[in-house]
Amino acid sequence: MFRWYGEFVVRRAKLVLVVSALVMIGLGVLGAGAFGKLKAGGFADPVADSTAAARLVDERYGGRTNLVLLADAPGGSVDAADAREAGTALATALAADPAVTNVVSYWSTNAPPLKSADGRQALVLAHVTGDENAISDTTDALIEKYGGDRGAISVRAGGEAAANRDVSTEVTRSLAIAEAIAVPLTLLLLVLAFGSFVAAALPLAIGGVAILGTFAELFVLGSVTDVSIFAINLTTALGLGLGIDYALLLVGRFREQLAAGDEVGAAVVRTVETAGRTILFSAATVAAALAAMLVFPLFFLRSFGYAGIGVVAIAAIAALAVIPALLTVLGHRVNAGRVRIPGLSRTTVRSGESALWGRIAGFVMRRPAVAAVPVLAGLLLAASPLLGVSFGTPDQGVLPASAGSRQVAEELRSGFPGNDTAAIDVVLAGRPDGAELAGYAQTVGHLPGVLRVETLDPQRLAVVTSLAPKSDPAADLVRDIRALPGPGGVSTLVGGEDARQVDTTHAIATRLPLAALLIVASTFLLLFLFTGSVIQPIRALVLNVLSLSATIGILTWIFQDGHLAGLLGFTPRPMDTSMTVLMFCIAFGLSMDYEVFLTSRIKELHDSGAGNTDAVVRGLGRTGRIVSTAAGLLAVSFFAFGTSSVSFLQMFGIGSGLAILIDATLIRGVLVPAAMRLVGPRIWYAPRPLRRLSARLALSEA
Repeated sequence: MFRWYGEFVVRRAKLVLVVSALVMIGLGVLGAGAFGKLKAGGFADPVADSTAAARLVDERYGGRTNLVLLADAPGGSVDAADAREAGTALATALAADPAVTNVVSYWSTNAPPLKSADGRQALVLAHVTGDENAISDTTDALIEKYGGDRGAISVRAGGEAAANRDVSTEVTRSLAIAEAIAVPLTLLLLVLAFGSFVAAALPLAIGGVAILGTFAELFVLGSVTDVSIFAINLTTALGLGLGIDYALLLVGRFREQLAAGDEVGAAVVRTVETAGRTILFSAATVAAALAAMLVFPLFFLRSFGYAGIGVVAIAAIAALAVIPALLTVLGHRVNAGRVRIPGLSRTTVRSGESALWGRIAGFVMRRPAVAAVPVLAGLLLAASPLLGVSFGTPDQGVLPASAGSRQVAEELRSGFPGNDTAAIDVVLAGRPDGAELAGYAQTVGHLPGVLRVETLDPQRLAVVTSLAPKSDPAADLVRDIRALPGPGGVSTLVGGEDARQVDTTHAIATRLPLAALLIVASTFLLLFLFTGSVIQPIRALVLNVLSLSATIGILTWIFQDGHLAGLLGFTPRPMDTSMTVLMFCIAFGLSMDYEVFLTSRIKELHDSGAGNTDAVVRGLGRTGRIVSTAAGLLAVSFFAFGTSSVSFLQMFGIGSGLAILIDATLIRGVLVPAAMRLVGPRIWYAPRPLRRLSARLALSEA
């Protein structure tokens, strides 16, 4: 099939390029509407009790407080006449705004919890209506309208709506900075890696097609289901990264065939026949890893599955369609615009084998234990912080200390007698009698950490606590309340920020085994079909898990335990559950990408008659530079996120970049050849029925 396709592309190269250009234009037109279809949020389980409680609060009571206006009285007390007049005017104007409901202020109620202990600050609480996108837009307008100096008081905004708005603003700014750093640096490294300007432009073409194609996919999906706006970021990073990977593989093999004496047409056919097959399996393994995110109920995570599968498929199709056609048209001109920099020319991706990677592989094959033991020890040490890992969901703490919503949240915790805005909601399904409700409220009030229980309605209670929001004690309190029988046998729904964190963590944790099973099963099947061995997939899975455990251990040491907090400018906090799962799936998929690159050449050499040692040494020599260059270029894009002012984006970028580099160097360069040397020829073992199946399907590289 691949030979036939390669011959077709050689005969119809210009037609393929014209059709590809027309398709790219169509995808661009369709994808331009993607941004209007995507949504903010998506971090909650849609069927969780906390979500049901929030829905009932919205329907019955006009919504839970999600916007907090903190009013400071610089002249003294908020009870002073001028401060009271300004505060009352603020609350009246806000209550008249059609975008908000349930406006409550200290000046209208004189409720002590709405005034700070020192009397210099007071609160105006409100609920901003609409979905996540509408809330974000409305909150922007409200802060602009009501924030700042208002005569005798100065107003700052906090609460969930303001925090989400600040996160969105900081993420947008951070991504712009990251792209400003990563794109020029990636372009420079591409030129150095390929050794010519023409060849360096090829991965950009594939990346562009992949990005535009996935935007079109997101437009279609966003029209029929919820898709997160953050999927755009994965699309651009992964599209460019896979474009680089696949272009490196194809161009490197094409140059190798030209150097071996092939004519241009024959070189293209052989490139498609070998590297093209590798790309097909690589894309399948990456897509299988990303597809695991579809099992999670949070549409934030599912969106990355949609985007990831799309960008992988489109990048592979674009690479197999556009690159062979371009290589046919360019021929030897693929090396045009050659860059010659003294001392760097030997680092470019050219034909032939890398002496450095060949020497490394040779040493590992001669002394596998000597090479592998220090690497294993180092990776296990790096993974050790996982013994104390804890997980949570994002809040104001992911923002820099200068963010307004974070400052307001900290002042609410320190200056007010119990944080009413972070109260736990208890919504009753029925209407018990007064005595039963009072008894239930009294029982809840005696639970650890509860300051008071406010009866807002015969079917709604607010549990105000002294506990830090989203802390382990707060989560325990949510579970304790849920364990209590409702008043008079009436069922209860427990909601609020703490309950949502409990439910989100539970939703992800309960589906992790299924996601892991899908990843393991699909990876094992694909690698078996690719290699014809049942040992190779097991070896690949074990080494990948080791690599990713070390990466997440390092991130725990940094972001949870607080090492490097001063350097990176974040506040230590539990590991973000969603981002950790996302990073694991992406890094696992990219690791399998490099696994297929390396194993394909080893398998090809082995099936051509080379001994196990020779096949590994020469295979690593021929792919080591491609894998390390591709990993380095992709890591640059991810590490650029480390400049972000939002800690979960820092964690994602640094973690993904680390995982890629660890895999491309320590795993591919040391542990893979060491494992293949220690296992020996048995590394290619498969039971006879499976060997016959593999041979019948003819899916191996040779």
